[in-house]
Amino acid sequence: MKAFAKRFCAHRGATAGVIILLAVILTGLLAPFWFDESPWMMVASPLLAPFSDPSYPLGTDMLGRDIASGLAYGARVSLLIGVISTAVAVLIGILVGALAGYFGGRLDDLLMRLTEFFQTIPQLAMAMVLVAIFKPNLVSIVGAIAIVSWPPVARLVRSEFMTLRTREFVQAAIVIGQRPLRIILTQILPNAASPIIVTASLMTATSILTESALSFMGLGDRNLMSWGFMIGAARTMLREAPMMSLWPGLAIMLTVLAINLIGEGLNDALNPQLRKRGA
Repeated sequence: MKAFAKRFCAHRGATAGVIILLAVILTGLLAPFWFDESPWMMVASPLLAPFSDPSYPLGTDMLGRDIASGLAYGARVSLLIGVISTAVAVLIGILVGALAGYFGGRLDDLLMRLTEFFQTIPQLAMAMVLVAIFKPNLVSIVGAIAIVSWPPVARLVRSEFMTLRTREFVQAAIVIGQRPLRIILTQILPNAASPIIVTASLMTATSILTESALSFMGLGDRNLMSWGFMIGAARTMLREAPMMSLWPGLAIMLTVLAINLIGEGLNDALNPQLRKRGA
């Protein structure tokens, strides 16, 4: 564990990513304490310029809503949807990939054809259709993002399982009579965890971008303030008040960049040999 932490901290980009991500998480968690009013409330004159009023440091939008409050509450929505949808997608991908990689044969063919079917459809387009069918809300958005995100995880897990199932420790477990489920959970899956963790971290960034795109197009949860909604609402005011779009766009960029940097750091820390070969 100490060696992992040392390798991870040696990656300057990953360290910076952790700092940025922690700042975003704290902003979301402390939003109710920093802002007494709902982000939907009209609290001041419309279109206040940034830094012109200490009470509203980032200004207000065309309806007089506090942009800083919207950013803080939007952080909660983006991170929540990103983490939960990624967790669900990873679970689905592990289940499909583990079954296909361990058992092989016709089951492998069936599951891989199913995976290919989902990969032939553009992710954002499919997510839009699913959210529109089931009405935009937190559950439908999380479910739609998870459904379009699991195929890469399934392929990765299948590849790892096909490689590991022929190893001596797996064959020894089979010889002593361990059941397939126990072998999958205790022997193979722990050894395949490193690439899955790295992939999951990068998928979280993609999920945040997908949620922002859905909200931008009016397919977000109407009861929740999000960064994508803020950009979508401000697109008609790009000339008069470009900062309304800049602040949430900057928040999305920094969060996604931070998560990608953390993913790179995890990859280097969990797979030091690959880093040496690349060097």
